[in-house]
Amino acid sequence: MNRAAPLGGRIFTPRFNVLLALGGLAIAILIWRFIVGLGPTTGMNDGYPWGVWIAFDVVTGTAIACGGYAMALMVYIFNKGQYHKLVRPALLTTALGYSVAGASVFVDIGRWWNAWKVPSFFWAWNFNSALLEVALCIMSYIIVAWIELSPSFLPKRFVVYLEKALPFLIALGILLPTMHQSSLGSLMMVAVTKVHPLWHSQLLPLLFLISVIGMGYAGAVLEATVSGRVFRLESETHLLSKIGKAVSFCYLAFLVLRVGGLALNGFPGFGANGMSLLFLAELALFAVPAWLLLDEQRMRNPGQLFLAAMLAILAGAVYRFDVYLVAFDPGSNWHYFPSIPEMLVTIGFVSLEIAAYTLAVKLFPILSPARSTP
Repeated sequence: MNRAAPLGGRIFTPRFNVLLALGGLAIAILIWRFIVGLGPTTGMNDGYPWGVWIAFDVVTGTAIACGGYAMALMVYIFNKGQYHKLVRPALLTTALGYSVAGASVFVDIGRWWNAWKVPSFFWAWNFNSALLEVALCIMSYIIVAWIELSPSFLPKRFVVYLEKALPFLIALGILLPTMHQSSLGSLMMVAVTKVHPLWHSQLLPLLFLISVIGMGYAGAVLEATVSGRVFRLESETHLLSKIGKAVSFCYLAFLVLRVGGLALNGFPGFGANGMSLLFLAELALFAVPAWLLLDEQRMRNPGQLFLAAMLAILAGAVYRFDVYLVAFDPGSNWHYFPSIPEMLVTIGFVSLEIAAYTLAVKLFPILSPARSTP
């Protein structure tokens, strides 16, 4: 088995330059946003104080980026050492994804110049606030994820000392996402009258946590499949197909809890209406990849594996969007749709994340090198 090594190659390819251009456009828009404020640049209002920057960049983006968290559970908790080669690329995706999420939270804050007070004014913390816990955990996990990844780019003399702290870092790297991903569900528990009853549940923290583990594995599969195809790496389908079964188990557990919890309450809000159709479509989105990924032999086909992983990520993303935006109704006088600047910033952030991933794997030992170069 090949060891991780820099892939090398030309950096400023046409594709890379397009990604940088989209990122540059997002930065220009953000400069305007910081000057004129949120009102003129976003579709948010007093009824919808959170928009696509939170629903996608943070709530959904961190879930997709939880590949490092999910693989750490697989390798270090369940002791599946054969998947160790997948940890570092998944961790890179995690570090980049959470960095984008942190930036998105910062640009979404109205009084952004006071953001530094959140971690430093500890005597004023509200220990009953799920939002505070999410903020502190995400900030901490960004640091932990980059430290965990740092052996890829630090000189070896520093890595020796870092390895001594590795058990502690791995423990933190598992604890922090467990806390804040479940708390993202807890945040919407307080909106009892504003979240549609088909989505509001006391099980929200558990549902968010279980689904994010499935999304993390699906994200790891997707990342390995795409990078393997783009950089012509040695096929890892034999490992990825087994990870697909973990996605299936998580989603089956999610469906049992989701439907079971609603059944115990008599399926509140279910009837001949659009929200019920959306609810059924969402269940189908979870059920299809859960069924596909359960067949390990079928998933030996890279194309079918890619499709199933995409469907799994889409299912988790739709669920999170529904809870935070679609099923959230602050009243008939309030409406929200992301503005063009909001969408361009999100596209720019994702573009910069992809560009940074490309740069990292070409310069540092993240992926196993290709058997043959293009």
